[in-house]
Amino acid sequence: MNLGIQLAASAALVVAMTLVHGIGIVGLSRLLGLDDKALKAHRLDLGALGLLVLMGLSLFALHTLEIALFALFYISVGALGSVEEALYFSESAYSTLGHPDVHFPNEWRLVGAFEGLVGFLLIGWSTAVFVTDMNKLLREAV
Repeated sequence: MNLGIQLAASAALVVAMTLVHGIGIVGLSRLLGLDDKALKAHRLDLGALGLLVLMGLSLFALHTLEIALFALFYISVGALGSVEEALYFSESAYSTLGHPDVHFPNEWRLVGAFEGLVGFLLIGWSTAVFVTDMNKLLREAV
């Protein structure tokens, strides 16, 4: 496979996942009312706990969507043959667990490596947002 094609596909996926994640974070923040004023109005109670749990689950769902989009790419280019295999490979790469014992063609391996970098950065982004919002809740409750 041409190196240029792998780099172009990787770049397109990086941009797409960054957009999906950014839109997801902003949408989640608006949907859950995670602005500074609303967070400071909460007290450390079951409502705050529920908000944190909902936020964590929503971030998990966002990452699952991004993993599924990579898996769809692998299936669409014929790199992997089944949905289960593509999801398994994608989850392993995205979470930086490492590439599993799945036959993955060499002509797309650079995309798999880029997925690991994308996953690492987007998980970090989610962690930063979650910890920032959690700190706002906890600091106001004390």
